[in-house]
Amino acid sequence: MNNDSRDLPRIVLGVITILLLIVSSLWILRPFLLAVVWATMIVVSTWPLMLRVQARLGGRRWAAVAVMVVVMLAVFVLPLASAVGSIASNSDAIAAWITALPERDVPALPDWVRALPLVGAKIGEAWDRASATGMKQLLAQVEPYSRRVAAWLLQQAGALGLAFVQFALTVVLAAVLYASGETAADGVRRFGRRLGGDRGENAVRLAGQTIRGVALGVVVTALVQSALAGLGLLIAGVPFAAVLTAAIFILAVAQLGPLPVMIPVTIWMYATHGAGWGTLLLVWSLGVGVMDNFLRPILIKRGADLPLLLIFAGVIGGLVGFGVIGLFVGPVLLGVTYTLVKDWVDAGLAPPAAPAS
Repeated sequence: MNNDSRDLPRIVLGVITILLLIVSSLWILRPFLLAVVWATMIVVSTWPLMLRVQARLGGRRWAAVAVMVVVMLAVFVLPLASAVGSIASNSDAIAAWITALPERDVPALPDWVRALPLVGAKIGEAWDRASATGMKQLLAQVEPYSRRVAAWLLQQAGALGLAFVQFALTVVLAAVLYASGETAADGVRRFGRRLGGDRGENAVRLAGQTIRGVALGVVVTALVQSALAGLGLLIAGVPFAAVLTAAIFILAVAQLGPLPVMIPVTIWMYATHGAGWGTLLLVWSLGVGVMDNFLRPILIKRGADLPLLLIFAGVIGGLVGFGVIGLFVGPVLLGVTYTLVKDWVDAGLAPPAAPAS
């Protein structure tokens, strides 16, 4: 009998030591974990694009990495610069509108809103009370809440600075992963094979395909939604259409959709341009708003051959459980779990009996 193989205290202490080392390492790397996860998601989802760029640049990896980093910076900086420039160029008009706001009248509520079942009468009563009170009184009532909002915005200033730091770390780590992606991928595949043999390596490959599919679904859906929403704003003649379109794209990527922007714009359209243009923009906004419910899962399924219901549950559950990063983590976890369980079940099934000759 081999006493070493049955030395239970030694085995337990060895496992505890390994766990302590892993937990300590994760604790030390805790400030960088979010940036590492984001950089990994970005690099995995855009790796084929980077290889095509490298081929166009004569196989020079450093040039391809530089192009990808510049594109990442442009995607983040250009919308912000466009929004700031548009606001700065229209600062006089914005200031004049804010100054004249207390003297404006509350616009009339459209008849179709009053006719809505269940809620139309209550909305009409509240709107009539607000109209009788006047805009100046309404602003006075809203002032305490506006102060709270301003205080909240000041509190978020520190979080915004931290977000910029995380973005800078993400860009640096993404550049490192682009430069040595094959080595990192080979190490992860070898780790998966060491854990679970062929199934472990297949799970790693499935995780990469799922990340790429989710990125395709999220980004393409956000681009389509923001483009269509921006087209509707331009046709309706809404001011600051470029700024609003950039905000819609950011909200769509964050899975909030275009409606937080389109609904206030639709209300403004009813108040300033009448029921005709307001109704047209409302119908357009609702169509654009519900588009992601079917477009995003279809695009994700194209990247990863998984059941559509599983992908949908992973996207929604991951978003609720982990935030925006859960859009990628949720489908990956469910997809890998589903594949491993399916392979395990299939491996236990007896092969069909050969027909009698």
